[in-house]
Amino acid sequence: MSSILSVRDLSVTFEVRRPGSWPWTPPRKLHAVSEVSFDLAPGECLGIVGESGSGKSTLARAIVGTVPSAGGNIMFEGADLANMDTRQRRVHRRDVQMIFQDPLAALNPRMTVGDIIAEPLVTHEPRTPRKEVKARVRALMDRVGLLPNLINRYPHEFSGGQCQRIGIARALILQPKLLICDEPVSALDVSVQAQVINLLMELQRDMGLSMIFIAHDLSVVKHISDRTLVLYLGRVMETADSDTLTTVPEHPYSQALISSVPIPDPVLERARTRPILEGELPSPLSPPSGCVFRTRCPKARRDCAEGRPVLQDIGSGHLVACPYHEAERVLAVNA
Repeated sequence: MSSILSVRDLSVTFEVRRPGSWPWTPPRKLHAVSEVSFDLAPGECLGIVGESGSGKSTLARAIVGTVPSAGGNIMFEGADLANMDTRQRRVHRRDVQMIFQDPLAALNPRMTVGDIIAEPLVTHEPRTPRKEVKARVRALMDRVGLLPNLINRYPHEFSGGQCQRIGIARALILQPKLLICDEPVSALDVSVQAQVINLLMELQRDMGLSMIFIAHDLSVVKHISDRTLVLYLGRVMETADSDTLTTVPEHPYSQALISSVPIPDPVLERARTRPILEGELPSPLSPPSGCVFRTRCPKARRDCAEGRPVLQDIGSGHLVACPYHEAERVLAVNA
């Protein structure tokens, strides 16, 4: 099956100046995303997980086009979004939409709900009659679980879950092909999280959407996504189908993330042993040499600092970037 989105060696860097430095002092480079590659099939949901500061949101914003990429390609339906200017990219902008993390901060407090949802439609289809715009907004509000008679209210009159439904409706008003969800449920209560997740799954199925779902909660990612990609310091550590990655993670970082998810059984939770991830995430201004995870990896060896590990396919599209795992696999085969 051909991919609707194909990202190859995507990198995003930012220039950072030291506080109090001279104006002529050259800025340092912050490597937010480094040579990330993946494919997304039509109708598929890809989950992206990792600690705060791993580059998840920056990756999403680079795909949408709100931050420029420093290198690589973003092929969307055969067009390279990464190497287009703003005018060329506008043609594809309606097909790639995004849902943001903070539902209330993402909405303009001076606009009514109806105007917020209709804004993308008015921007991209300015000749649409006002009566038709209002009818489409009301129909979409009803589809995402909002009463259409609330169309003239303002964001501050809604709860967090309702504001996120407004954000979902705004993202879907143009009937996009790709929906990027940047931690859309992290600011919501657990019961509301389940409702929003189920709504997104229904919309994906009914509209044939391709989705990128970013989250910290691996149990949520497993529930909604077909495949999962693990990021650490802007680099891909492991990627596999969600069931495989959550059941038999191969990379030490993935194992630590999985072990941090509590089991809803007090007896099993107290009895299990889990790897403890020690230390803090290194600064992306000066990432470690070789494997960027080696400074916190319990299985790190001296040669982990010598070269950057590449993603190795260990079967059925399960990719792992770990020299330790590769050495262990070779020993197992030779034995």
